[in-house]
Amino acid sequence: MKFLHLSDLHLGRQLADVSLLPDQEAILDQIVSVAENEKADAVLISGDVYQRSSPQAEAMALFDAFVSRLAQDGRRVFVISGNHDSALRISYFSRLLRPSGVYVSEAFEGEMQKVTLKDEFGAVNVWMLPFLRPVQVKRKLPQARIAGFEDAVKAVLNAADVDMKQRNILMCHQFITGCETSDSEERALGGIDDVSASLFDGFDYVALGHIHKPQSIRVKTLRYAGSPLKYSFSEAGHKKSVTVVDMGPKGEVDLKEAPLYPIRDLRLLEGKLDELMQRDYTEDYVWITLKDELVPPDARVTLSVNYPNMLRFSVVNSRTKYDLDVQAAESVEHRSIPELFSDFYSLQNNGQAPGEAHMKLLDKVLREMEENHEAG
Repeated sequence: MKFLHLSDLHLGRQLADVSLLPDQEAILDQIVSVAENEKADAVLISGDVYQRSSPQAEAMALFDAFVSRLAQDGRRVFVISGNHDSALRISYFSRLLRPSGVYVSEAFEGEMQKVTLKDEFGAVNVWMLPFLRPVQVKRKLPQARIAGFEDAVKAVLNAADVDMKQRNILMCHQFITGCETSDSEERALGGIDDVSASLFDGFDYVALGHIHKPQSIRVKTLRYAGSPLKYSFSEAGHKKSVTVVDMGPKGEVDLKEAPLYPIRDLRLLEGKLDELMQRDYTEDYVWITLKDELVPPDARVTLSVNYPNMLRFSVVNSRTKYDLDVQAAESVEHRSIPELFSDFYSLQNNGQAPGEAHMKLLDKVLREMEENHEAG
């Protein structure tokens, strides 16, 4: 049985107030083609479908069209919610969709959802574990001792009746200790949201979401598919792909990456003004760093002729080093609370960044607010 594993679509995301919906639509078209060319039996979408918990109508329509195309010809589609998603919104009409072969994780009620598929080698169980916070698990599994994210995930896995003699796939959206992160992911200070890789021993494949760089952790079958597009300049060096999982009899799993090619790449460029202007015109999203000792006052305007999607502009030479945003700062609704707090603190303190104590206090307040909200 062949599966296509992807995650972190972040539909509706922007870069410096530039909508990425056209780029996302194009990359989803490529993913549909990969599913068709690989003759995938099922598609696993491991969370962060949307950029925010209340997605705009255009993003929802795009995902609806994408899933509808994937589900053609009897292909099964599995979707779990991520930390950017609303579990309740994602699960709307989930029961109505099941007969069409689309399985969406429901709001957590104490146990994982399981769907069993069959092929010539027997049963394949797909377990769906949406993004969980400790407070959610505490409420539904009060007998378990839960001090953090690892305890929460462990409690849910222990409560599941997983027959390890059969083939089992787990869909999960968490931080796994040892993964390579980027600036795009939101995480708790001090790594309190880390989960040990050893918790997933015994599963034939773990389809992870949350981290944007494709990678396996400890073993090849514990894998992040990564995001299909680059969502920050820290991802400029990433090679985006979806993972093709070919599952044979118990213990035999083959993986390969199917590369994805965006209509506009995201790149870091540096050099002198004359050198950069001699390069080919491009509509890629770029951060340009000029190395000239004397920078003309109209350098940004000059560069924008060749690079109309220049999102950031910097000057680095022997005398100065500073960054200038070419376009307006990214919309507040697309930035995390810690990012907004850091900006506000710096503005009020002559550019000084908040210290570790400030960020720990902020993290504590946010977690208390979240627990109070969940309890209410």
